[in-house]
Amino acid sequence: MKIFLAFILWCLLLAICWPLAILAVVLFPFLWLMSLPFRLFAILVAATFSLIKAILFFPARILGSRN
Repeated sequence: MKIFLAFILWCLLLAICWPLAILAVVLFPFLWLMSLPFRLFAILVAATFSLIKAILFFPARILGSRN
């Protein structure tokens, strides 16, 4: 659904201003490649917080926390 909506918006942009639509198609792969390091950093930060959470809650899991 997300891809379909993006395609419809691109078609609308193509009808309104075709040079801008062509520029968007050309620049999109470069922008995606430039965003990869930020995505990898976000994954690294999330994994680090998950590890810290697992270490902090390990004693509670060993003792069998009661909810």
